[in-house]
Order: sequence, then structure tokens, then C-alpha cells
Amino acid sequence: MRSDPLSLTLCGVALKNPVIAASGTFGFGREYAKIMDVSRLGGICGKGLTLGGSAGNAGERVYETPSGLLNSIGLENPGVKRFIETEAPYLRSLGPAVIANLGGHSEEDYLEGARLLNEAEIDLLELNISCPNVKAGGMAFGLLPATAADITKKVKAVSRHPLMVKLSPNAADIAAVARACEEAGADAISLVNTFLGMAVDVKRKKAVFNNVYAGLSGPAIQPVALRMVHQAAHAVKIPVVGLGGIATAEDALKFLMAGARAVQVGTMTFANPNAMPEIIDGLSAYCEEEGLSNLQEICGIL
Repeated sequence: MRSDPLSLTLCGVALKNPVIAASGTFGFGREYAKIMDVSRLGGICGKGLTLGGSAGNAGERVYETPSGLLNSIGLENPGVKRFIETEAPYLRSLGPAVIANLGGHSEEDYLEGARLLNEAEIDLLELNISCPNVKAGGMAFGLLPATAADITKKVKAVSRHPLMVKLSPNAADIAAVARACEEAGADAISLVNTFLGMAVDVKRKKAVFNNVYAGLSGPAIQPVALRMVHQAAHAVKIPVVGLGGIATAEDALKFLMAGARAVQVGTMTFANPNAMPEIIDGLSAYCEEEGLSNLQEICGIL
């Protein structure tokens, strides 16, 4: 019997296809399960978690830009313990691979969160190293190879789950950060997270967001995200998961050809809740048109 041409293995985890719901855009699957067949997805990356949970930022949280979206959600989430108790079992019941995204404001937050998540029946742990390191004066863990490697090594040492590190596009040398994470023990990397942006309300003569700066995502960032995925994929041997403005099967193919093994889709699901099923169908059609026995044949051909 011929295997599904979209199937793959990521860090030892079997995925039915390479399309994963990106963290922060899909909740924990409950809302989308009402309007689409979430079981078709390759994986679901849950909303970013912090150790004690967070109510998120006050004021405006989202703002549309040309071909993009600025967000200042502030990692609103129920916390690691509640995720383990209620959200992880629900995600497991849906069928796709379950990925927990862990953020933190300090090294201690990351390590305790990772220890607690050892109790959760998840397939992968995605370490978000774009969150501010308060004890280091607000510098993000993911901006420098040394800090990225340090937190990766420490979390890897305490986690029983395969570790995928989510990189910040605001790093000066994305390839160097990717290599540092690989050398520190990461099993995979995902990129890119949102770009730092800003919006101004000229009538009020004020910044739109209370925090002034916010994260830019959507099709507008795709060319830069694609370049960074290509650079990272050429810098490491571990699997790369690409994201950043993916809206169609053609977009997903670009990231796969640039070196990603799988992709995450986020912002586009707000505009088109069926974007991911449509991408899966498009990838299947591409394999049939090109006579591919498995889509992974085209990964990294550039």
C-alpha cells in the first residue's frame, strides 16, 4: 500500500502532513474545531505559555497593515499547569501532533515550565526565545548566539520532549543563532517569529499600542522570512520548520524548497479559516502533478 506523499517524521514524531497551526493564532484548537476539520492538520502548536499565565497587554492588541498584521497580545495564556490539566488532553483528542510553545521572562521561568511540561502528553516542546529576559535588562534570549545557546542547553537538559527552538527574526545573524542552538542540543528550529514594528494614530498623535512596538506578521514579511529560513537551513543539519506569511500551497512550497521540513501557518487563518486545509489539498495536488512519492523530495533543493 502506497504511503501518503505528505507524511513525514519530525524529531521522531510522525506527522500526516507538514502543515502545522502556528502558536498564538489557533488558540488550543477549540474555536477552530467548530468551523473546520482540525484532524486534517499535521500538527497544532498551542498558544504561547508562561509559567503562571498572563492576562496579556492592555489597550489595542491588533492592527491591520498592508498585507500584514501587528499584534501586541502580550502572551495572554492560562499558564502551564492549566494547560497540562485541560488544554493538552483536548489537543491530544483532536488527532494532529501536539506542540506546546513555552515562553518566559527569566531563565527560571523557562526551566520550571519545561519541568512541569514533562507531565504533559505532548509530542514536541517549542521554546520561544523571543520573550524579554528581564534580568538581563530586557534583551531577548534569541538575539545573540551565546544567550540562545545557553537557554537551549539548560532547557534541553530538563525536558523529556524533543526540543524545537523558535528563533527571533530580529537577531543580527540568524544563521549564527541557529548554529548555536543546534550545538546546544536543539532537535529542530522554527523561524521566523514576528518582526518588531510600530503603528501611529495620527489623529490622536499617539502610538497605537500601549507598548509602542508590536509584532508584525502576515504576507508582508514572507520574502524576508523565506530568506532567513534558507540561511538557517544551510547553517544546520537539524530539521527546520518555516513560517512567516504563508497563505497558499505555493507559499508553503517556497519554504520547503528553501530548506524547511514543515511549515506553520498563522495570520492567514484569521482571514481564511480554511487556509490550512486548502494548503494541504494544494500540496497533495502538487505531488500528483510532479509525480512525487513524497513531498520531502523537494525540501532544500535551493
